[in-house]
Amino acid sequence: MRAIAERLKTFALSFPETAETHPWGETAIKVKGKVFLFMHISDDHLSLSVKLPHSREFALDRDFTAPTRYGLGSKGWVSATFEGKVTAKNKPPADLLEAWIEESYRVIAPKRVVAKLNKT
Repeated sequence: MRAIAERLKTFALSFPETAETHPWGETAIKVKGKVFLFMHISDDHLSLSVKLPHSREFALDRDFTAPTRYGLGSKGWVSATFEGKVTAKNKPPADLLEAWIEESYRVIAPKRVVAKLNKT
């Protein structure tokens, strides 16, 4: 799980004006001080939460997702959880998760920052 988590974290940090923090023992990736990705990582566990106003319903159709707790689910946040050793059957869909991370970034980041992303 750690290798996939590192891939996702590296992807999230590749966006303009991002930073990594560690509140509550979690990894939080922020843009301009606002979180767009929460991650919890261990050897056999990966969970992440992202804000998905456009693909929320599609995301919640997956068996590994649920509305994010702590009242965030009602605001469009979705959590994905993966447990156990990574195998062909339970491998987290990294490409899909990256698309969700990008959607979350684009909705949280200020418009002028997203404009930088659109120029590349």
